[in-house]
Amino acid sequence: MSELQYDNGKGTFSLSHRKALSHHMPASHFHSTYEIFYLMSGTREFFIKDRTMAIGEGDIMIIAPNILHRTTNSKIPGYERLIVNLHEKQMTSLSESYMDILQPLFEKEYLIVRCSLQDQLSIETLAQRIIQEMHDRKPGFEMYAQTLVLQLLIICCRHVKQNNMEPPAFPSPMHERISEVVRYMNNYYMEDLSLPLVAEKFFVSPYYLSRSFKEATGFSFVEYLNSVRVKEAKKLLEQSSMKVSQIARKVGFGSVTHFGRIFKSVTGHAPLFYRKS
Repeated sequence: MSELQYDNGKGTFSLSHRKALSHHMPASHFHSTYEIFYLMSGTREFFIKDRTMAIGEGDIMIIAPNILHRTTNSKIPGYERLIVNLHEKQMTSLSESYMDILQPLFEKEYLIVRCSLQDQLSIETLAQRIIQEMHDRKPGFEMYAQTLVLQLLIICCRHVKQNNMEPPAFPSPMHERISEVVRYMNNYYMEDLSLPLVAEKFFVSPYYLSRSFKEATGFSFVEYLNSVRVKEAKKLLEQSSMKVSQIARKVGFGSVTHFGRIFKSVTGHAPLFYRKS
């Protein structure tokens, strides 16, 4: 495996280029940034928000801030990918009209972009230049790499505006069924949800739901529920003046201590870190 990593330490720009035989994404995966995932070779399956989808060589996946996502088929070997995380603040350097230019980014929670051959060649060239800049780290490399990323985003947004983007089909009826369960959990995460209760609601056994949920999403049932609750709590910490104890109850945690422990395990930080920032 070969890997190139960079993080500017400000939470606004990071990059990871990897060639590997296998992959396992961290337990929970959501950011305050836009994530651009360019699959340079191989195939991957992802769970994003409430559905599983497959992407192939040349595809680009752009995920909006604070959307849960995870690789579900980490056992499929052989791939190369470039991941860039870019905060919206960095896009303002492009132009005051960046919201018009990059309009599709702000209308969707995620985009799967499959470009024409000509655009694929342009994107591949940009990706290689980004990787080279981050590898060489000459003066101004971060700014230069960001301008290349913005060019890549413009190509993707032009493509989306010119083409009707149909949502990808479900890989199987099981995936479609689990998607219904996930949507239910996304809507009622603040209530007293448990695996047996949700299984009963959807007329399946707890064993079937547990096994299928993990297969379709990459998360265990409890892991996903906790991640959704933490994601909503993080939003409230950043955008409201509610007390931590109120937030814990509002998102479905019965104990503030338990909330704090789960929050740190998911985000890597204590809740008050996001209140301060």
